[in-house]
Amino acid sequence: MAMEITQILLNAQSIDAASRKHAEESLKQFQDQNFPSFLLSLSGELANNEKPVDSRKLAGLILKNTLDAKEQHRKNELAQRWLSLDASVKAQVKACLLQTLSSPVPDARSTASQVIAKIAGIELPQKQWPELIGFLLSNIHQLQPHVKQATLETLGYLCEEVSPEVADQDQVNKILTAVVQGMNASEGNNDVRLAATRALYNALGFAQANFSNDMERDYIMRVVCEATLSPEVKIRQAAFECLVAISTTYYDKLASYMQDIFNITAKAVREDEEPVALQAIEFWSSICDEEIDILDEYGSDFTADSDIHCFYFIKQALPALVPMLLETLLKQEEGQDQDEGAWNIAMAGGTCLGLVARTVGDDIVPLVMPFIEENITKPDWRQREAATYAFGSILEGPSPEKLTPIVNVALNFMLTALMKDPNDHVKDTTAWTLGRIFEFMHGSTVETSVITRENCHQILTVLLQSMKDVPNVAEKACGALYFLVQGYEDSGSASPLSPFFHDIIQALLSVTHRDDAGESRLRTAAYESLNEVVRCSTEETAPTVMQLVPVIMMELHQTLEAQKLSMDEREKQNELQGLLCGCLQVIIQKLGSTESSKYAFMQYADQLMELFLRVFACRNATVHEEAMLAIGALAYAAGQNFVKYMQGFYPYLEMGLQNFEEYQVCAITVGVVGDICRALEEKILPFCDGIMTHLLKDLSSNLLHRSVKPPIFSCFGDIALAIGENFEKYLIYAMPMLQSAAELSAHAATVDDEMLEYTNQLRNGILEAYSGIFQGFKNSPKTQLLMPFAPHILQFLDSLYNEKDMDDVVMKAAIGVLGDLADTLGTNAGPLINQSVSSKDFLEECLSSDDHLIKESADWAKLAITRAISG
Repeated sequence: MAMEITQILLNAQSIDAASRKHAEESLKQFQDQNFPSFLLSLSGELANNEKPVDSRKLAGLILKNTLDAKEQHRKNELAQRWLSLDASVKAQVKACLLQTLSSPVPDARSTASQVIAKIAGIELPQKQWPELIGFLLSNIHQLQPHVKQATLETLGYLCEEVSPEVADQDQVNKILTAVVQGMNASEGNNDVRLAATRALYNALGFAQANFSNDMERDYIMRVVCEATLSPEVKIRQAAFECLVAISTTYYDKLASYMQDIFNITAKAVREDEEPVALQAIEFWSSICDEEIDILDEYGSDFTADSDIHCFYFIKQALPALVPMLLETLLKQEEGQDQDEGAWNIAMAGGTCLGLVARTVGDDIVPLVMPFIEENITKPDWRQREAATYAFGSILEGPSPEKLTPIVNVALNFMLTALMKDPNDHVKDTTAWTLGRIFEFMHGSTVETSVITRENCHQILTVLLQSMKDVPNVAEKACGALYFLVQGYEDSGSASPLSPFFHDIIQALLSVTHRDDAGESRLRTAAYESLNEVVRCSTEETAPTVMQLVPVIMMELHQTLEAQKLSMDEREKQNELQGLLCGCLQVIIQKLGSTESSKYAFMQYADQLMELFLRVFACRNATVHEEAMLAIGALAYAAGQNFVKYMQGFYPYLEMGLQNFEEYQVCAITVGVVGDICRALEEKILPFCDGIMTHLLKDLSSNLLHRSVKPPIFSCFGDIALAIGENFEKYLIYAMPMLQSAAELSAHAATVDDEMLEYTNQLRNGILEAYSGIFQGFKNSPKTQLLMPFAPHILQFLDSLYNEKDMDDVVMKAAIGVLGDLADTLGTNAGPLINQSVSSKDFLEECLSSDDHLIKESADWAKLAITRAISG
């Protein structure tokens, strides 16, 4: 097989499907039968300059895929497989890869760089391959530019793969020195400079100590700023990308460089090519993000002891920064379409202007208004559109008091422009701006609300008329209506929209039937607005919502009857089915929430269930999700009457619980099990063996996406609450899993915000399980069955309190579980709680919390604990 590897790799890229399939099967067979030989053959192919470029590239790609995967559990498996290989095999593979860095073929070098970094990511944390960094650094001193370039590229990938925690500072210093020297203009070779600049981008996370040293920081910043002036576009772009990364990672070290940075970013924005200009704007957007986060967290309560300090860079730059951004708004492209994913200087400038408004608030208004007033009536569409875009961009940030007088004057002008402006770009941006006005200026008080009973009719007339315009304008009009309606969500029966409710519904339905509704997300926007109209409807308009049920049901029925569709038509049909199921879910939730409308609505329940079951038979993941959510809503509305549908629905419930590939479907199905438990209560019992079997299998599988675990644990609680002491037979399976997950989550290494968020979701799921189980067994003679698990649960609560990294949701759930434990186990819990290391302190902290929900739970827990201890 090793002898034929070249031909097999070439065949695997053949245009002939049969050759390709046979080659892929041969490669799979080789890998399965002799993995070490497989790796040696691939690395040898990649290193051999006599071999074809295509076979070498694919060899490198397959090598990379044997070392890495997207899913964390699979990634860990591949790393372990590599580490367990014979040392001589690993040494030969690594030697071939390092040799390839000197290859004259750029694609081979680049592929080898990535594979070396993947191996380094596995081995360096294990203190293996210590000679790698030394070898790479020695490579950089070679005279051949292509070897330098490949080595710098490798160092860049390596910094991306390896965590800064495992890096040796002496090696970091040497890497940074090599990278920054490679960026120097004196280097002369553009490929080397580009590779070095990209490497620095990845290495910045390692440079904490270097950025804390004034001289080293000055040197790095000087080299980066010089690279932004390189004659080579790609180097300039990469240098600005470094500046963006520096603005996020080292915001607090930037003060002395900001004037120079402003000068080079302004020059780039005004004069450079678009990829470079976009990164220059991104620098200022990034600074805004940093300052918004700081101001959100601390307000203006900074002291000398504050962990993070706001330097108000945006406020200081405002007089020069705003005019520069306003200029970008005039650089629109004739055929630009935001919905197609295009991103240009005008869009980037407007986005940045919006972030600046959020950062500085009222201060931006006097700087932008003259631009708006000067351009809003100009004959050139670009000027009118830029003025409108500027106005829409600054509506979030400044106070309602500052904006209300201006918006009151502008509103009529905007409504007229939306109806009469001859240019579609201007109408598109005008409709978007109106949406922003309705989103941010609805106002909780009469003084700051720009929408009144008097102008509501005019606004609706214009929006409904604009829904007949070209797709992109109609889509923005639907979006504006969405925010207008949302502003009346809490208005009760006094909504000024009620008299127009029927017309609004009809207009939106008409949009969904347009021949061009597939363009510019128009159909989706119409259904989103329709859903919001239903969600915010009042009792007064319930009859109209009721009339909508058979209409949407008929449309869903028609999609299910369609025969012999092309692949493209089938895709559109699936999308429409998802939208219709989503719409029915909102209608069911609305009509099922009040007794008066629920009774009349339930006449449709049988037909709805039949439709949803037919949708499941189509086996499309997106539609499956929406139909499952709609069934959850129907179960809630039907209550115990939902039991009559369980026999027909159960096979699809099982299918969803087993769907590892589309894990969102699996997670939603788990959530719907909870809905059904709450609806059916003890009537869920005949189906619990099957449901619990699937949930336990899910948790035991390596294929399960981690995001599904928290809802599964939570679902244990829902089932226990529904079936009470009948949960007894599942305790021996569920409790060890909860205990194991609790131990892991209590001391999880929360290396970043994303991991911390997930860990807290997991903790919350576990706590909801415990809470449901305790409440389910309350007043049962079998409460003693829970006693063996109580010490561990209290230990889990202690560890959560001591870790100090739980969010408010987890804190509320945790103090609730402490109360549930005391309440259910009674006097048996008293001695255990007294022995708990942190229970008293935790309770005191929760009792004094500013969050009223935490305080409420703590008050109840205190009562339960006092009863348990005092007997």
